[in-house]
Amino acid sequence: MSTGFIGLGRMGRGMSLNLVAHSGTDVIVYDILPEATEPLRAAGATVADDVGDLVRRSDVVFTSLPGPVQLEGIVYGPNGLLANARPGQVVFDLSTSSLSLARRIHESLAKEGAALLDAPVSGGPAGAASGDLVLWVGGSRDVYDAHLPLLSSFSKPAYVGEFGTGTITKLTHNMSGYMIMLSLAETFSVAVKAGADPLELWRAIRLGLVGKGSPMDMLVKQFLPGVYEPPAFALKLAHKDVRLATELGRELGVPMRLANLTLEEMTEALGRGFGDQDSRAYLKLQLERAGVEIAVDPEALRLAVEQARG
Repeated sequence: MSTGFIGLGRMGRGMSLNLVAHSGTDVIVYDILPEATEPLRAAGATVADDVGDLVRRSDVVFTSLPGPVQLEGIVYGPNGLLANARPGQVVFDLSTSSLSLARRIHESLAKEGAALLDAPVSGGPAGAASGDLVLWVGGSRDVYDAHLPLLSSFSKPAYVGEFGTGTITKLTHNMSGYMIMLSLAETFSVAVKAGADPLELWRAIRLGLVGKGSPMDMLVKQFLPGVYEPPAFALKLAHKDVRLATELGRELGVPMRLANLTLEEMTEALGRGFGDQDSRAYLKLQLERAGVEIAVDPEALRLAVEQARG
């Protein structure tokens, strides 16, 4: 089997080098910058003349590109991926792209008899080089299973559902990370303004409930199963804590945008009669506005938690 890899930047270089070293396939590479291909040539990969040449010579094609603009050009450009795709060919897009573009490419390739799976990655350049990065794969489960050894040669692949769910997972993962960081910046700004040492604060918070577990762990007992009674800690008590923290911010003249928004949500939830429910009950308001319901089967959730904890 021959494997093509398009895009040899900070992420693509490490992944493609691992493919050469561990996949047991003939690896063909291409990058718009000729110098980017030299480490791969030295490692034993074949350098294609252009995108069309790579696609014609590859059974499986990986794309790892900076964003939607570059991906669209590679796929739909002259002598591009689509123009040279053939029935039975499999494409894994490792880029962080838009969901609408991913679906359009999926439909275009399907008309040619080729399969596209969206498979964005998380782990950074260091993870790409070491192979310690996750691949969130959406698409045909049969195609995923058939190519699992290949994917495992350079990553820790995880099947996340039908086509598009890989992209959804990546975009919401990154968004969550930056939202969490902003909330922590707000936390530290008010605490330091009030007189706390930032390093000692960091050490102290790590000892508390927030610091001991992942934010994902905080979703397990109430939010995911959609069960807010009996409360582990009542919303009315949590509301008091957040109110006091925002009052501290006002006294110090520290902007508290996220904390104030949280307090507003909690206040609305109290007005809706959620005060004696669990402190996370205010999260139901966002689900209501989005028009979605979340109620994960408790047994399925228990098994997922056990698997996650190894």
